[in-house]
Amino acid sequence: MFHRDHLKPWGAALALVACVAAGPSASVAADAVTTVDVSKFAFGPKEITVAPGTRVRWINHDEVPHTVASTQGQEKVIGSKALDTDDQYEIAFQKEGDFGYYCTVHPFMTGVVHVHKQ
Repeated sequence: MFHRDHLKPWGAALALVACVAAGPSASVAADAVTTVDVSKFAFGPKEITVAPGTRVRWINHDEVPHTVASTQGQEKVIGSKALDTDDQYEIAFQKEGDFGYYCTVHPFMTGVVHVHKQ
């Protein structure tokens, strides 16, 4: 019995190594998050490219409110409330395409999320 009990930790370790060696699963990829900082009246980075299923998070670091909204004329995919300092807005992009956005309070602030299989 001692021999079998002694091997249990090795079995668990071997199973863990097998899972890691198999590579990331689809659920891990779906948990990916890309951050866009809102600072000094600009989105940064201004353009990002992500895979379908990626979550994009905007964080307002300015002392004034900002919004994140789909560019006029496009399907309304993006639409936050006014974000105060340190507020966040996050959505998952499921379908491929180019999604322009802007701040409705400061329309000169623009950005694009490119969603393409990578």
